[in-house]
Amino acid sequence: ILTILGNSAVLATAVKRSSLLKSPELLTVNLAVADIGMAISMYPLAIASAWNHAWLGGDASCIYYALMGFLFGVCSMMTLCAMAVIRFLVTNSSKSNSNKITKNTVFILIVFIWLYSLLWAILPLVGWGYYGPEPFGISCTIAWSKFHNSSNGFSFILSMFLLCTVLPALTIVACYLGIAWKVHKAYQEIQNIDRIPNAAKLEKKLTLMAVLISVGFLSSWTPYAAASFWSIFNSSTSLQPILTLLPCLFAKSSTAYNPFIYYIFSRTFRCEIKKLQCCCGWRVHYFSSNNSMENPVSMMWSG
Repeated sequence: ILTILGNSAVLATAVKRSSLLKSPELLTVNLAVADIGMAISMYPLAIASAWNHAWLGGDASCIYYALMGFLFGVCSMMTLCAMAVIRFLVTNSSKSNSNKITKNTVFILIVFIWLYSLLWAILPLVGWGYYGPEPFGISCTIAWSKFHNSSNGFSFILSMFLLCTVLPALTIVACYLGIAWKVHKAYQEIQNIDRIPNAAKLEKKLTLMAVLISVGFLSSWTPYAAASFWSIFNSSTSLQPILTLLPCLFAKSSTAYNPFIYYIFSRTFRCEIKKLQCCCGWRVHYFSSNNSMENPVSMMWSG
């Protein structure tokens, strides 16, 4: 519920401000699309299976669930990587060079991210890697337990970890460390805090917001990645069901964090949320009263 409501608010705000969106903000929209896509395509089936105490739908629904999870998971990771790279380029470039990152460039990048994610999601369907149920039995993902005795599966998981997890994560960390060093040097040159330009303060806030989004995603998925990597070299029965269930649930919660981060750090997003509240709730309330019928304009302004 939090994922759908929060990311729907992000998308509604983006549609309303479509003409004012800057090119890097399109990646934020893409991240919201991936989060809400994961919630709609996966969570209802997982919840129903949990109530049933067993997986529903058989092998077909298991493959569908795992494919959707892999697709949206890789898409989110690569989107965060692209956000970090673009923020690094903007921070370390002059204003004229930063303007070269146009909406068309970002749109092409987003298309590449989805094609890259779709390619990795389809590979287990064509024979490289496998999809299967989680050890606790009410969710499906890549069949990690088959990889410790399968060269085919092991090569897939090793390649996937390097190209979809390790390299993007290292890129994110390297970019934000570079930005932090750049900001630190810039602030050292300005001794008086009151003389720091507003543009630099805004850049610092945007960078901090992007860092928190990346940290939230990586910290949510790290326990799941660790449990999955353990299953490659050891039997899945060596872990208690609770030790495989909790990391999975914690990873899925990553889709709900971002709207709260936007609300805290973005004044524009807060204003748009208040306007959405006004349009959806307050306007109906005020126009239903007698006073609002007498002077609707003044009542809307007071709201």
